[in-house]
Formats: sequence, structure tokens, C-alpha cells
Amino acid sequence: MSEVPGPLVGPHELQEMLGVGRSRMRQLIRYPTFPAPFQRLHGTTVWLRSDIEAWISRYRQPRPDSDDDQS
Repeated sequence: MSEVPGPLVGPHELQEMLGVGRSRMRQLIRYPTFPAPFQRLHGTTVWLRSDIEAWISRYRQPRPDSDDDQS
């Protein structure tokens, strides 16, 4: 068995990293630009954290801070 090239994330961690719920996460992972899973296991899928971080920095716009003044 080959060595894992870095930390892995599952669906729960993916939702936290993306700042979304389960339904939105499922939509995002269907995007053609979204990284392919590192491995599909019985009952779950895992991705390389570095692939997800790279995708977020390239495709996700930063969200404004919640305490920003909107006036």
C-alpha cells in the first residue's frame, strides 16, 4: 500500500473548510473544477487537504466579516 501524500479530509471537515452545509457541499463536489477524491471508502470519501485548500484559494471568494459596517 502506498503512503498517503498528506493530511486527508472527509465530508465533515470539508463542510467546515468550505463554510457550507451538507447540501451545498454536495453541489460543490459535483463542479468540474472540484478536486477528485483521494479515495472512496466504504461509507465515505476522502480528499487531500492540500487539494481542497488550493481549490478554495482559487475558486472561492472571501466572505466579508460579519461585523463589517454596511452603512
